[in-house]
Amino acid sequence: MKTITISELHDATKSLTSNDLILDVRTPGEFAAGRVPNAKNIPVDQVMKHAEELKKYSSVYVYCLAGGRVVATYNLLAPFGVKNLICVDEGGFPDWAEAGYPIEK
Repeated sequence: MKTITISELHDATKSLTSNDLILDVRTPGEFAAGRVPNAKNIPVDQVMKHAEELKKYSSVYVYCLAGGRVVATYNLLAPFGVKNLICVDEGGFPDWAEAGYPIEK
């Protein structure tokens, strides 16, 4: 599993292309309250329905609230050949907000 910090995710957002995806695996309510700009919300309990779609991206940056759902997402998708996952393993959205990075609502 390739991992990054929330700071490294912020750095990555500066050079994303249309072949990259920021994936927020929190609940729709958590997502609506605030998110990383341009993130797509697919709750962890729905990610398997999107496995084929996620394979099409060069990189899928996955974040959640604190890291647990990121690991669950990886464990669900990796066995199905989704190899382009880059997982935020240190921190989550509260750390993004606390750092003063841009938030979309």
